[in-house]
Amino acid sequence: MKTSIYNLLKARFLIDEDAIKNWRFIVFLIVLAIIMIANTQRYEQKVFKIAELTSEVKELRSEFVDRRSELMKLRMESTVSEKMVEKQIFPSTVPPVKIKVKKEEEKSFLKKLWQ
Repeated sequence: MKTSIYNLLKARFLIDEDAIKNWRFIVFLIVLAIIMIANTQRYEQKVFKIAELTSEVKELRSEFVDRRSELMKLRMESTVSEKMVEKQIFPSTVPPVKIKVKKEEEKSFLKKLWQ
């Protein structure tokens, strides 16, 4: 028992006759450790990228809401009429009238257009 611990501490298993098997296993473990480290690093990069994209999505979503509310304000009739007054265009005082076309008049009108 004492000699086996002594041989282990002296690393005799690396210089014995069948040390090639041990070296192969050690190299395999080193390669496996390198692959695991690289895989962990890629995983962490992806996590950081996901966090960055999530914050960008939140920022863009808030910007979208701001732009939409701004557009709603600009589309309001009061805002449009104020802008038109600056250009000397005033709202109509006469309410709009709906024009109804009967079927026969429509057919005759379409015939006249095509002739």
